[in-house]
Amino acid sequence: MLPTDPQFIYIILVLPGLFGLALIGDGLNRVVHEEWVGLISIIFGLTFLGIVVFTYLFFSSYLGLKI
Repeated sequence: MLPTDPQFIYIILVLPGLFGLALIGDGLNRVVHEEWVGLISIIFGLTFLGIVVFTYLFFSSYLGLKI
């Protein structure tokens, strides 16, 4: 599998991004229902999305140098 394949982008960016959004949604739901443990889920979700954005920037600059 090459880094330019759509499957690669889907596995590396889309699925982890959806997981991060699910963590944020779960955390918001818990906070709305006054379970303050949901803040931990929100923090992990934001961290996960940050890692996905960093990975995207890394691979976009890496692939830009290879072309």
